[in-house]
Amino acid sequence: MKYRTILLFGAPGAGKGTQGKILGTIPNFYHCACGDVFRNLTAESEIGRVFIEYSSRGELVPDEPTVELWQQFIVNIQRTGRFQPDTDTLVLDGIPRNVHQAEMLKNTLDVRAVFYLRCPTMNKLVERLQRRALRENRLDDANLDIIRYRLKTYERETKPVLNFYGSKVVHKIDSTQAPAEVLVDILRHINKI
Repeated sequence: MKYRTILLFGAPGAGKGTQGKILGTIPNFYHCACGDVFRNLTAESEIGRVFIEYSSRGELVPDEPTVELWQQFIVNIQRTGRFQPDTDTLVLDGIPRNVHQAEMLKNTLDVRAVFYLRCPTMNKLVERLQRRALRENRLDDANLDIIRYRLKTYERETKPVLNFYGSKVVHKIDSTQAPAEVLVDILRHINKI
């Protein structure tokens, strides 16, 4: 079965998590932030150690363990009844992170829309990430060099995912607006899907 899916897409700090949390409160939408799935791992687990090793350097966790962990998580939330693929739309944030992951998930995800949260000002993203590091005690957002490396990694590895899905499903949203305005733009497109 392919999951009816909406992707929240953009650079670190663009607001994907904020919008995902809001959309996840709407009936028949289930928000899954891949980064949160990783951050909830313990350092005692093998995949937890892998996550800490990569995230502390600002690097992406390799594709196979990322997709495997995500698939295990989705199966578990279906078992608990929190996500019901027959009626729910999956709102993904943080996966797929590159074209290879998109290829790996093409038989799993029925991507109806990609909301590309654009923030053209690099300094604004850095500011947001540093604020988030303080608020949420996020290791991967605390160091300026790591932030810059993550933003370069996004440009090099993640941004090409937009071309994978194509312009018919990609909707550009100005993420420098207030979060409520960003949400209104997203909902306007969702109503048309």
